[in-house]
This record gives sequence, structure tokens and C-alpha cells, in this order.
Amino acid sequence: MNDAAIDPAVPPSGTGCVECDEAGGWWFHLRRCAECGHIGCCDDSPAKHATAHHEATGHPVIRSFEPGEEWFWNYVTDELYESGPELAPPSAHPADQPVPGPAGRVPADWAQTLR
Repeated sequence: MNDAAIDPAVPPSGTGCVECDEAGGWWFHLRRCAECGHIGCCDDSPAKHATAHHEATGHPVIRSFEPGEEWFWNYVTDELYESGPELAPPSAHPADQPVPGPAGRVPADWAQTLR
């Protein structure tokens, strides 16, 4: 894993996808940039903001922001790591936040819109 691309002291940017929250969108799962803490939606989400963040910034490593998941992914090397360094809390979105989420913005036909 590229430890230079991980800053364990940086907290997450929030509890939901930054861009989806700004645009009123929704997400399937959340991912956290291990370098700057940006929270973006996964590639199964309609907007794929975590990958867009990587493409815009070059930050290569993300961590799942789902409760109970500790894996990391490196976009540059296409490598999955089952675990890695402990990051600043919180390690996941709130347990009562629905998946997909957030509550009130997920369309009734959400499953048909996923890839």
C-alpha cells in the first residue's frame, strides 16, 4: 500500500457523499479518501464521486466508509487491501444511516438504476 497517500490524522469530510449532498443526489455505498478525508459515493452509485475525486486530485487510496468494513483500494495499482492503518474517527457513516442513502432522497426504483 502507498503509505505516503494516507494521512491517518485527517477526519472524514462528513457522513455522506460531499457532491451528492450538494446536488441533492443519493448513493449506494460510501468511500473515504485516505489522503484528504473526502467522502464520495462508490462506483455502483449513479454519480461515482469517489472515483471522480481520485481522477481530479490524483489521490490514489480510498477506504470503505461502510460500518464493519476496513478494506482499502488503490486506484493506481488496482490493489485491494483487507486492512490498513487506523484513520481518524469516525471510521464509517452512522449505523442508522440507510443504505442506499440518505433517507428521503433515494428513489423507489433505486435498484434498477444501479449498474
